Amino acid sequence: MLNRRRAKVLEILSRRPDVLEILVDVDGERCKAICYPDLTGEVSRDDEVLVNTTALDLGLGTGGFHFVICNLSRPEEEKSPPSGRIMKLRYTPVQRSVVSVEEDDPFTRRRMHDFVSLDGMPVVCCELHSQIAPVAAAVKTVSGYLVRIAYLMTDGAALPLAFSRLVKDLKSAGLIDRTITCGQAFGGDFEAINVYTGLIATKQAAKADIAIVSQGPGNAGTGSKYGFSGIQQGEAANACSILGGTPIIVPRISFADSRERHRPVSHHTVTILSEVALFPCWVPVPNMPEQKLAEVTAVLKRAVSKAGHKIRVIDADAGLEEMARKHLQVKTMGRSVGEDREFFLAGAAAGVLANELLRKSQK
Repeated sequence: MLNRRRAKVLEILSRRPDVLEILVDVDGERCKAICYPDLTGEVSRDDEVLVNTTALDLGLGTGGFHFVICNLSRPEEEKSPPSGRIMKLRYTPVQRSVVSVEEDDPFTRRRMHDFVSLDGMPVVCCELHSQIAPVAAAVKTVSGYLVRIAYLMTDGAALPLAFSRLVKDLKSAGLIDRTITCGQAFGGDFEAINVYTGLIATKQAAKADIAIVSQGPGNAGTGSKYGFSGIQQGEAANACSILGGTPIIVPRISFADSRERHRPVSHHTVTILSEVALFPCWVPVPNMPEQKLAEVTAVLKRAVSKAGHKIRVIDADAGLEEMARKHLQVKTMGRSVGEDREFFLAGAAAGVLANELLRKSQK
């Protein structure tokens, strides 16, 4: 069951769209907590709230936060009438209604209905949320900021898009134009019921030239072959192929990870390429020192042999340079760009390749 505690709000630390970061007192201990006002109502200093402490009690990496369940000081706060009829977080105490792209929304209904194909649109499929930053930065800088990018967040990890500081920063920096949340994930500019209609929405509703797909922050992993939430990367690539897009899989590359199973190419990437992604995909590899490049390509060549995926070596430094110019501070598993350069270069390589494929399709 949930671990729940009463807490007193001491301070509002920060406010982002649809999310508050607050400081609370739990039995004399000062802790950070996250509040989603759309789910629980607003909170103010000195309010008494009920918080979910389960993740911190277990020592899990949720960013060091409790989560507000409800405001006990204002338990019956009136809200505006719900819009839409599609429920997300279904059959939970915090289920909410959204207007989905599949509904009779006047803005999207005709566009979604008119869909025939993605027409070869490049779709960059990431495993980890942190990969979306170098992908987007590379696409924008090599295209001269002339390409529209839509980010489709799946429901493999964090469900509220608002939890992602990275998405907020990428939108503020002009690196992502529109967002879509699918499945049980919510909070995007557009809402979709599944990854298929989510991908359709990137083209029809968001009018994107290139789509990036990934789970949100907080992926789940067990060390087992199939037991990781990032396996959705391969599922998204399959959906892209079925809908007529061009899937690009970002390999998870690292020479800094302490776990052997994630060096130099993660076993997650090997499983996805060899067993989950059933249609031919592009697999970009960033140009790197000769010995490192040989190690990475040797692993990938074995992984792609069954499905006929295509490996391309790409110069991708421009993507990381653009991230630096935009002052984006992104980490993966606690490691910065300087500490795990090849990981981020792989995402940038995917962005460069996506732009190249887009230009070829437009000729």
